[in-house]
Amino acid sequence: EPVSAKVFTGPEIKGGVVVTYRDVNQNFGSIGFYSPFHELSSIFRRVVRSEHFESIEKIIILQNKWNLASLYQDYPSYKSLIGSNGKEKRLTTSIFGLKIFDEGGKQDVRILGLIDNKRVYRYLNPKYLDAHENLMKWKVIVPAANGSGEFGETLSSPFLGMPKLGFTQSFISFGSFETENEAQNCLKFIKSKFCRVMLGILKVTQHNQKATWAYVPLQEFNSISDIDWTKSIAEIDQQLYKKYGLSQEEIDFIETHVKEMN
Repeated sequence: EPVSAKVFTGPEIKGGVVVTYRDVNQNFGSIGFYSPFHELSSIFRRVVRSEHFESIEKIIILQNKWNLASLYQDYPSYKSLIGSNGKEKRLTTSIFGLKIFDEGGKQDVRILGLIDNKRVYRYLNPKYLDAHENLMKWKVIVPAANGSGEFGETLSSPFLGMPKLGFTQSFISFGSFETENEAQNCLKFIKSKFCRVMLGILKVTQHNQKATWAYVPLQEFNSISDIDWTKSIAEIDQQLYKKYGLSQEEIDFIETHVKEMN
């Protein structure tokens, strides 16, 4: 039941409520994937069970991390300010309170984070960071929390991340691309209705972490791709529908249930 108020009164339960019954004398096998939309169930089977399916989860890269040895060598007092008794390596949401950051761009690396739920950038000497897969590469950056989990909703301003741009745990990133063009192609895919219908299978709350992308199929974003990324997002959707053999009923379901992004 997607509307929790129909089961329990009081505060809303994001994602709804599922009640299951167990019979200890029988083995029915795994529940597997369930959706109240039969079209979504058939889309899931076509895409995820296709011969060459590989999840885009493979190229999702999380936040930058501290090089704690380097940090504490220059700022020993920060051991009491970093989480987990000074052992927290992740760049957490609250780190911009540390004076190690520079607002004027005098340092080498720019870090994206949130202050009062607004996106801000601060600059940092890269010696205080561990090696990271895409810090010096092109990538696509997406908020780690977005919307309410309503099926078909848009994503909140995904954008290209240039080399030398890092980010806190308030965001996730896609890819470690050598060229801007590959990152642009990935951004188009993430904005597509097809991508977001597959994301909507698991994203039923505001949380937009790596695991929610498990059923989104990975694509080639370079020149050898079977998708012509020079086309508009709407035209790319049509190519993806054809690639995965979607029926007209399934296509109509996506077109009417998933909001457009430009």
